[in-house]
Amino acid sequence: MAEAKRKKIVVGMSGGVDSSVVAALLVRDGHDVRGVFMRNWTGETDGSGETCGWRREREDAAAVAELLGVPFETWDFERDYRQEVYEHMLAEYAAGRTPNPDVLCNDRVKFGPFLRRALDSGAEVVATGHYARLDRTEGGLRLLAGADGNKDQSYFLHRLSQDQLLRIEFPIGNLDKPQVRALAREFGLPVADKKDSVGLCFVGEVNMAKFLTGRLPGRTGPIVTVDGRVLGRHGGIEPFTIGQRHGLGLGDGRPYFVIEKDPARNTLVVAEGEDPAELYSTGLMADDLRWVAGCRPNLPFSCRARIRYRQPLQNCLVTECAESRQVIVSFAQPQRAVAPGQFVVFYSGEECLGGGKIVRAIH
Repeated sequence: MAEAKRKKIVVGMSGGVDSSVVAALLVRDGHDVRGVFMRNWTGETDGSGETCGWRREREDAAAVAELLGVPFETWDFERDYRQEVYEHMLAEYAAGRTPNPDVLCNDRVKFGPFLRRALDSGAEVVATGHYARLDRTEGGLRLLAGADGNKDQSYFLHRLSQDQLLRIEFPIGNLDKPQVRALAREFGLPVADKKDSVGLCFVGEVNMAKFLTGRLPGRTGPIVTVDGRVLGRHGGIEPFTIGQRHGLGLGDGRPYFVIEKDPARNTLVVAEGEDPAELYSTGLMADDLRWVAGCRPNLPFSCRARIRYRQPLQNCLVTECAESRQVIVSFAQPQRAVAPGQFVVFYSGEECLGGGKIVRAIH
């Protein structure tokens, strides 16, 4: 490749197959690549004493970097992660909401202090293994869904700004997962058949109830039906999620679903039935809005949206909420288990427009 096109690139290497293939592709294309492992969490994953497997992940990332012949470093962002993601997550659970730490991790750590440090160290861009694409136009950068609909991660990236996106590359965004694994085998990477990571961002697979035990002052309280009948007791409303059926401990053989967490009364509200109507909402209210283009679209506007990762896109109308900076999202079809604290993300075709945090469901 022409020397003028050669870039200094820091690759965020997690130890997984996606970021490893990113590094291999960039080396193959002649770029000046440096691999960096982000150490964001070294504590216990739950109350059992089991620790996060970051050392094992770093060893895998280092092995790939050695094979590719690129420098490899470990950068510590645990303080940033604890302040910007972990503490926020606990506060959201304590307030009766259900947070999405993966979204905040991208916004406040990966493409916050990590991106800044990479640029300060002389890198021109940071590359990651996200399944998303960027379309560079005269009007700016458009964030597009990844080509693999099953792995598309634009939902988690919707809060990124134009300034951030200008310094980011997603080299596998045009590939699907089988293609990525095939490339890993072609490159001879030792992580070619490694399973995908799951669970909490940079912490791993956790039992959320155990993880929150000891971290939040869970108080016992009543489990009640919509009409106020007391069915049982909970040990703290924090780990429950809207739409949850199992783990309620009611034991009468009937199906119950969580439809509300009321922190003011320390009450868990449930509805009975295989698919109770109380679980469905015609819309929602959202705030803390971010728009990828840097400015809010003219309201009202029609688009598609999802209220959780991998949910099929839903037709909706976005309107302004009077005398506030919030918006109201009205769906063409009722939506199941709208969870305050999660994010609603808007799309126009393949383009991710942005999104906001869900404040409450509208019935």
